[in-house]
Amino acid sequence: MPLFSPVSLGGIGKATVTGTTGSPNINTTARAPKTVYRFNGSGSITIGTAGTAEILVLGGGGAGTLAGGGGGAGGHYYTSSALLPAGTLTVTVGAGGGTSSNRGNNGFSSALGNIVGLGGGAGGGNNVPGFNGGSGGGTGYNITTAGGSTVLSQGNNGGAGSGGAAGGGGGGAGGTGSAGNSSTGTGGNGGAGTANSITGSSITRAGGGGGGASSTGGTGGSGIGGNGGNDAGAGTDGTANTGSGGGGGSNFGQIGGSGQVIIVIG
Repeated sequence: MPLFSPVSLGGIGKATVTGTTGSPNINTTARAPKTVYRFNGSGSITIGTAGTAEILVLGGGGAGTLAGGGGGAGGHYYTSSALLPAGTLTVTVGAGGGTSSNRGNNGFSSALGNIVGLGGGAGGGNNVPGFNGGSGGGTGYNITTAGGSTVLSQGNNGGAGSGGAAGGGGGGAGGTGSAGNSSTGTGGNGGAGTANSITGSSITRAGGGGGGASSTGGTGGSGIGGNGGNDAGAGTDGTANTGSGGGGGSNFGQIGGSGQVIIVIG
């Protein structure tokens, strides 16, 4: 999978834009004289003159899992000096991972051309470790294995299992998910998200989902990751367009939040 690598950009000018598809939000005032293009869904952007741009590519969050861990946040890839080539670049905004009756799925990756934010890892189910992704998912019930790992250092690892009915929290862009505690029946908390002011205001994105548990589900990271559920009820989904993980559950896991792509020109 091709990924952007920072290079020396001395003497290279700013990229220009001649058109978009997919109806991004275009804001010319929040960071004037720069223009902010915010994609909550897929589309394209046409670069008229090759040059540098500030970008954030945020993958979809992983799902939480039945009898298991919270979903990991989608990969949070930010740079103030991306080099964009002339031509039309496809913008892909990854969906959050969905759930079935017995397991969750990893989130889908987002991309700007060949610059990728990986989908978050799903939480592991009964006797299953958390899955790897942008941030790793938390490990499930009845196993003490470490949580899923972050891939390409786009986030943090998920929390470990407790060996009982308490799953680990999913990793977030700003912190590792915590382990469940089977002695109290409490799920691990999701890892914190990370704040970024690319749109002109500080917004926290990519929190991990809380782990499910028999008594008290874990808390989603930074208030945007989904909360874990317990024997009495389901958890909650990751917040849309933040790439946050879904909460794990004792009865059912919850879906991850969709990703986002932001490009600042000027």
